[in-house]
Amino acid sequence: MDKALLIQLGGSVVAVALLVAFAGWLGVARATPPLDPAAAKALLDIEFPDHQPQATWIAADGAGVIARDGDLALVLYRRGDGYVARDLPWSAVAALKPAAGRLTVRVSDARPTFAVNDDAWPPKELA
Repeated sequence: MDKALLIQLGGSVVAVALLVAFAGWLGVARATPPLDPAAAKALLDIEFPDHQPQATWIAADGAGVIARDGDLALVLYRRGDGYVARDLPWSAVAALKPAAGRLTVRVSDARPTFAVNDDAWPPKELA
């Protein structure tokens, strides 16, 4: 190897190391905070502006929300560092059975899992 190639390789290694350190310093891979009632309402208002849910349930770990708007279930769940919104028929959500403190919902492109405090579903907030 000649001297120019080694200098170029060394410069590339230093540049990549600086980019990785900069991304870590910025906190690009940050944890998503758990949802509280105010954050859940704000997300529902943004994601479902045409709906006014009568009841809202927040998962025990704060990683998801199921809200009921008549015969429609509005579902928000954590995906990466954000939340994904889907709507389903309420009958499909009400028919689910939790197992081992977890409730798995089938949506068109995923199967989010919600933490429940007990194995009674649907909770009295949504019934």
